[in-house]
Amino acid sequence: MKITAVGEILVDMTQTQIDANGIPHFAANPGGAPANVAVAAAKLGVESAFVGCIGEDAFGALLKETLIKYHVNIDGLQVTPLTNTTLAVVTVDATGERSFSFYRKPGADTRIDAAKAIEAVKGTGILHFGSVSLTDPSCRDTIVNTVSAAKKDGAIITYDPNYRAVLWQNEDAAMLQMRAVLPLCDIVKISDEETMLLCGVKNPHAAAQKLMDIGVKLAVVTLGPNGALWRYGDLEGEVEGFKVKVADTNGAGDTFFGALLSRIALHGGLEGLTADGLNAYVRFANKAASLTTSRPGAIPAMPTREEVEEGLK
Repeated sequence: MKITAVGEILVDMTQTQIDANGIPHFAANPGGAPANVAVAAAKLGVESAFVGCIGEDAFGALLKETLIKYHVNIDGLQVTPLTNTTLAVVTVDATGERSFSFYRKPGADTRIDAAKAIEAVKGTGILHFGSVSLTDPSCRDTIVNTVSAAKKDGAIITYDPNYRAVLWQNEDAAMLQMRAVLPLCDIVKISDEETMLLCGVKNPHAAAQKLMDIGVKLAVVTLGPNGALWRYGDLEGEVEGFKVKVADTNGAGDTFFGALLSRIALHGGLEGLTADGLNAYVRFANKAASLTTSRPGAIPAMPTREEVEEGLK
């Protein structure tokens, strides 16, 4: 089963150090949550594709080359000469936690052509998207129309609502738009920091149930280093995380979701999932995410299937 991700692709200008003169150094890491998920799935042995837009510039070329390097299909990758490739400046504190600012007024990631995107996602088994693309009104319409078309075509719709406060007018606007797409979704992953924003409750178990009440078939709440919990129909489970020395948390959630979706794709979809199977899939995803956090960067840090399987032994 093929996984296609639609939405933002950008360059994470990630802080790597501060030199003796107090000047921060940055590395240009390929990123963007949907693109990260597509790469994570591809590195874990599943056919994947990406649909989005880059600028006609050096950063855009880097992103295109990265997708090709990791065997992500780029038939749906669009290029615009009108705006630059989007940049996200990621600063990292001593514990590995991140803060973001964006060069995106506008950025190429918001310039996805809807007709081309809808055509590009035809026939995919799983269509994944996130909430960063929902922050721009025109791009939001493109994403919603593309997702709706794929759902009508029979795709499993998956959603990761990454909240980036600096991209929204205010929290109320974010809450409104991020929640509005939930009825379209079959699989939703949120973090324990987003339960109140997305579901109106703080407790992760209650948040998972809220998602099920909306119509989500598989709800997953990540719990940082403590692992993740899931709910599927009448089944539920909680899987412990893996302890690692954290170098950079950037891309961990995307790796987790890409890894989980890779297992579901190999299973053939959502039908016939068992508690034991889902626990195993979430454990696989936890391990993949832990390996990513142990290394700097997002896409460059993502593990291969062999690395994850070795780590689970």
